[in-house]
Amino acid sequence: MGPALCVRQGDDEMLYTHRRLSTRSLKTVFGTVEIVRMGYSHEGANSIYPLDAALALPARVFSYELQRRLVQAAVQGTFQESIDGIADLTGLSVSKRSLEELLVDAARDFDVFYQERVPAPAAGPILVAAVDGKGVPMVKPDGAQPTARLTKGQKVNRKRMATVAAVFTKNPWVRTAEQVVESLFRTANQPPPSGQVPPRPENKRVWASLLKGKAAVIQEVAQEMQRRDPEGIKTRVALTDGDRALQILVEGTLGVTLVLDLLHVLEKLWKAAYVFHAEGSLEAELWVLDRTLRILFGEVSQVVKGIRQSVTKRRMFGAKRKTLRGVANYLYRNRLRMRYDEYLAKGWPIASGPVEGACKNLVKDRMERSGMRWTETIAEAILQLRAVYLSCDFDSYWSFHIEKDQQRIHPPGQWSVVLK
Repeated sequence: MGPALCVRQGDDEMLYTHRRLSTRSLKTVFGTVEIVRMGYSHEGANSIYPLDAALALPARVFSYELQRRLVQAAVQGTFQESIDGIADLTGLSVSKRSLEELLVDAARDFDVFYQERVPAPAAGPILVAAVDGKGVPMVKPDGAQPTARLTKGQKVNRKRMATVAAVFTKNPWVRTAEQVVESLFRTANQPPPSGQVPPRPENKRVWASLLKGKAAVIQEVAQEMQRRDPEGIKTRVALTDGDRALQILVEGTLGVTLVLDLLHVLEKLWKAAYVFHAEGSLEAELWVLDRTLRILFGEVSQVVKGIRQSVTKRRMFGAKRKTLRGVANYLYRNRLRMRYDEYLAKGWPIASGPVEGACKNLVKDRMERSGMRWTETIAEAILQLRAVYLSCDFDSYWSFHIEKDQQRIHPPGQWSVVLK
């Protein structure tokens, strides 16, 4: 009679005795391959193909290697560039819809991968987290009508904020306030002084989510920090902007010393400078340089006092008064997170360059190209897969994804061969 399959369904077992050869097509980097394999069936149940499991074939018509190349191209360039690249390489035609479905499926193991991964050991004694937000242009909701003229407050492109996070370790880098100011206001053709090259972040992981929200992403940051420092021996520092809701979540969840990103402070100082001086003028630059230096020396309250006195003495009203009072209130509210003189002496980071870079590299460079609009599902998949790629984890992730995908398609112990 030949072999049959004994298939387990819960506590029951069922013999699949009917056998028939069947052919399936698999699109590969070498072209389309026809695979002939034996199928075992039972009335009222789907056929089972043991050779599919033996060859670790995917459920989709694309081979895993072809999927990998499509995904990797799609996270670096546009969908059309990915499709055209595969067509040039293999002669195969892939539809945009198929690519989108493939990307969503490829990203499904993102969370589990990082939950199970053991980060490589890092020597840096400072464990740094940074959290920020970046807008992603979204497609208009179903039924939305085109607007001939925008009303006050409306924007051409509707954006949704993605929460962006970065975690890494770093060696201390002790600097003086003067050295920081020199690096910030150095002209493009001036090389950095010898010995001024900062230590690079170690094992940096960046990621973003459009769907999870700030609280969920910050909880993931806490889990990542715990995986990297389970004994709690590293100095833990977090950098954010001045968003109060974000700061409350970070302080309440991570148990870190929260540092206000100096780059956001500079943005506020430039706004104030342009109230007193013309934009682009040397006077405006010198005004910002002076206040930055004083803030780095720990004189935040004096800078706030000076701005408020200028409002009173110069009898400023209207937009100028509102701008200066807003800057002063921002600095005063964050003064306890601006102890830069202490942070510099300890060698801690004071600017969130890695997460600012993540906002640009992870989100802006891929998601905000001309004319791009995203649905929530596709945007989330691209953010996750691009995060894996930029964190240098793509090859490891893809192997992990194949393993998990095979477990879903061919659960271990699902069937066994018996002689009938």
